[in-house]
Amino acid sequence: MTTHSLFAQLGLIPPLAQAVADLGYEKPTPVQEQAIPLVLAGRDLMAGAQTGTGKTAAFALPILQRFAPQASTSTSPARHPVRALVLTPTRELAVQVFESFRDYAKHLPLRSTVVYGGVDMNAQIAELRRGVEVLVATPGRLLDHVQNKTVMFNQVSVLVLDEADRMLDMGFMPDIKRIIALLPTQRQNLLFSATFPDEIRNLARALLKNPAEIQIAARNAAADSVTHVLHPVAREKKRELLSYLIQTRGLKQVLVFCGTRIGANRLAHQLRKDRIHADAIHGDKTQAEREAALADFKGGKTAVLVATDVASRGLDIEGLPQVINFDIPHSPEDYVHRIGRTGRAGLTGEAISLVAPEDQEGVAAIEKLIKKRIEKVLVPNFGPSARTVAGMMGDEPRRKPSPSPSREPRRAEPRREPEKKQHSDPIFSKPYEPGTAPPQSKSETPEQPRRKQRQVAALLGGFKKPV
Repeated sequence: MTTHSLFAQLGLIPPLAQAVADLGYEKPTPVQEQAIPLVLAGRDLMAGAQTGTGKTAAFALPILQRFAPQASTSTSPARHPVRALVLTPTRELAVQVFESFRDYAKHLPLRSTVVYGGVDMNAQIAELRRGVEVLVATPGRLLDHVQNKTVMFNQVSVLVLDEADRMLDMGFMPDIKRIIALLPTQRQNLLFSATFPDEIRNLARALLKNPAEIQIAARNAAADSVTHVLHPVAREKKRELLSYLIQTRGLKQVLVFCGTRIGANRLAHQLRKDRIHADAIHGDKTQAEREAALADFKGGKTAVLVATDVASRGLDIEGLPQVINFDIPHSPEDYVHRIGRTGRAGLTGEAISLVAPEDQEGVAAIEKLIKKRIEKVLVPNFGPSARTVAGMMGDEPRRKPSPSPSREPRRAEPRREPEKKQHSDPIFSKPYEPGTAPPQSKSETPEQPRRKQRQVAALLGGFKKPV
């Protein structure tokens, strides 16, 4: 059975089935099989699926099909009003979603565009004035266009919140509520995300009307195609271990996650000093810089791309073999998102985490979330102290009995030594023997003032006669 017929079985019209065949899609993914018929039927939907499983096609293809009857070859902007609004948390994800809509609609006269911050608005305004049926946007820049009255929502019939949990984490909920208030009340609402924490479910209850719910994998589960490994390491040796792993294993394309923008810049600089081609991508970079860094990474010019969680959201790098957590994420859900950059579209991937002693609590939360123990591998010469390693590797119960007897005599010996010193030294015995301290202090207190008086007398000459 051909790809064309496999997607046609989901109810897709020939122009869309042909487009996915042109893109090399072999068969629908599970999320596409379940979501496409529901969206075509006009149902509100809350879909949870791991990143990299084809979520974008699961909503883009049926949306385009619903608009196909209104598709027009006319150049008049009035014939191309905004009918679908797709909100994403980051610029990179917005561009990726827009490109998907553009590619899927190659055989249909439907227009789409994308608006996001960090670039000049004039080019975006020109595209909006031409007329587009599908508008992909980040919330902040979309509100800029609303304020400038360069976008109209009166004919929006579909709203998509993509990566809704990330928009919640990034504090976009107030902006999203402002945008929703501007939309027609009669519309289809779709929520797609890799994870659905309880806060998103609360939003869904308020936003969605009698929604269908699909869950392709367990909530917040990690992809089975990804292997996990932890390397215990002293915090001060993390950068050295990262360089060692990249160089000794000959890693050619690695996405490394840092917790902060400053940390990402610093790490990329240090890797370059180690003669490793590295670059950083984060929110402080201009859009042109981010696009250039991503293009070099995809093209193989850069071996290591150091990214923050926000900047990496939505990155789609085909065949990415490794993801390395230089910093353990604050939220265990972010671990799922990070490693979702690898092991996509049925390929295998590897998630490597560099774990310092203070990261153990975060690791425990991750293991609890993904419901599996992560293998720990100690790299010689990079680990923390032996005692700390024992606890991190899970060997502490075995090693506890051996050090405990040696600790007891050590503690006993120092306690006896100070007692001897207390008897031999009257000054240091004061705090420990209050009963004998007064006579000793009497014998010594006269000496201390005499010394002070003699010093004052020598300086000022006021005590020579009495002496």
